[in-house]
Amino acid sequence: MQAGMNSNHGNCRGEECLSRAGKPGPRDSIPAPSAEDAPGPPAEKKRVGNVLLASEKKLRASSPLLLGANFDDDSEAECFRDGRSEEVDRDTRTRAFFWCRDFLSGSWKTLHEADFQISIVSGGLSNLLYLCSLPDHVQCVAEEPHQVLLRVYGAILQGVDSLVLESVMFAILAERSLGPKLYGIFPQGRLEQYLPNTRMRTDQLSDPAVSAEIACKLAHFHEMVMPFNKEPKWLFGTIDKYMDQVLKINFVREAHQKKYKKLMKLDLPAELESLHALLASTPSPVVFCHNDVQEGNILMLEDEDHSLTEKLMLIDFEYSSYNYRGFDFGNHFCEWMYDYTYNEWPFYKATPDNYPTREQQLRFIRSYLAEQRKDTDCTTDQTQIEESMIIEANRYALASHFLWGLWSIIQAKISKIEFGYMDYAQCRFDAYFKQKKLFS
Repeated sequence: MQAGMNSNHGNCRGEECLSRAGKPGPRDSIPAPSAEDAPGPPAEKKRVGNVLLASEKKLRASSPLLLGANFDDDSEAECFRDGRSEEVDRDTRTRAFFWCRDFLSGSWKTLHEADFQISIVSGGLSNLLYLCSLPDHVQCVAEEPHQVLLRVYGAILQGVDSLVLESVMFAILAERSLGPKLYGIFPQGRLEQYLPNTRMRTDQLSDPAVSAEIACKLAHFHEMVMPFNKEPKWLFGTIDKYMDQVLKINFVREAHQKKYKKLMKLDLPAELESLHALLASTPSPVVFCHNDVQEGNILMLEDEDHSLTEKLMLIDFEYSSYNYRGFDFGNHFCEWMYDYTYNEWPFYKATPDNYPTREQQLRFIRSYLAEQRKDTDCTTDQTQIEESMIIEANRYALASHFLWGLWSIIQAKISKIEFGYMDYAQCRFDAYFKQKKLFS
């Protein structure tokens, strides 16, 4: 669910306002839910160069048809009637200035805070993303970057263990030229290389050429050997932790209480047992997985000299770990259905009919296999392998719905980012039960 949603940050009045956080939590520490926080005002978007920024122009669109969305007595929807907040709050601006000054070199060391430039960037649900820049009249004196991307971790990601793992992973991938450069790490986030890019849209995931290239990138990712625990503990370890948290949550707000009670009627613990059994009978090799391959985590680099093969880059590795291959496939296919750039409450749009067809899945799988076998002679019956991988992908898609559904319930309690988490949770579980009938 994103790595790749608009991560805007601002201020809002009272308990009615929810702020917008993001995608799944870390592999290890998940903090106990705290009191619900108040967030901030609505934001809009404009494009400055190749970055999607907050703007004065309001985006208007009719409300989307959502699976399971329930707007009865929903003060959140009223609070964000006009979209998301567009300004960077003073505290964030000040902290960003000092991070850039302390971790960067050259002109950043002598920059006055009044000249410091920061804008909200399109980012993921787990993080808040900002573009930090030197003003035009300040020239670089050495090799320091003129612009950097500031990533501030969401509530679920700020833990020592997850920070160390993700930082090591990011650094390794940067050294292998498989990700952006790393300029600085601190407990609350990091400074990354800003790569001029065009943000990929959800509908582009179904473009045959784009889909084939994503499959190739994923094949390379799965072949990497990383210095992490090779046991596939991440998926059900995370789901089990989330389930424990969800069953203990007490919502204060009436709108959340109503939606939570509806979700609890689904007997999620029993469903989890059923899911465990289904996936235990579904062969899937353990590989190094990205675990969040969605449009917001795929950069389309702006370089006319390069082909599509060199223009796409996977980013946002905070959920990457050794895991069952099928999860990367199934989770990616699920993301075809969700557009997280929608600018009206609940700030996402679900289109279940966009789940890839059998033919689209086959194209993806064939591109993946072709890339893996590029330098080998393989005489195995590919038809049988393809059929097995389709079953694998669609069954693990159920795990994707379950994981992000639980995660979203927790986010509704602790998050400070504008997003309709309880509506999204209902949406994911509705999709889970619908697809379970097809893929079990």
